[in-house]
Amino acid sequence: MLLANFALLLIFWPSKALSHRYLPDTLAIKLLGIALEVGGAALAIWARRTLGHNWSAEITIKEDHELIRTGPYSKVRHPIYSGLLAMYAGTAIVSGQMHALLGLLLGIAAYLRKTRMEEQNMVIAFGGKYQTYRDETSALVPGLY
Repeated sequence: MLLANFALLLIFWPSKALSHRYLPDTLAIKLLGIALEVGGAALAIWARRTLGHNWSAEITIKEDHELIRTGPYSKVRHPIYSGLLAMYAGTAIVSGQMHALLGLLLGIAAYLRKTRMEEQNMVIAFGGKYQTYRDETSALVPGLY
């Protein structure tokens, strides 16, 4: 989580050394970024609600834990992280500055690491059932990864 928090700091902290733009400052680009932010937030909320009592901020298996494969979990195994990363990307687009882009890249690294850790835990908990789910879905982006 330290890595993810540092990524957020980079996204929102306009360092003078990293404030040059990588995207033009246009309304169309800002609207695209806002759409990604809103869509990402909606996805994360939907995924969290779908998980219900199975959700935890920590990587853990709860008593009576279920393998959820409905809602957004029918397409990706980590839709909360997909939503959060979409919000990171949207913010980086709205900002258009290098510090936000670096924050996004660091956020991607943080959540890729966390997905690997969670998946090891899920294989232990659900064995072949989770492996089948893994074979049938993408981790974060349908059809890509």
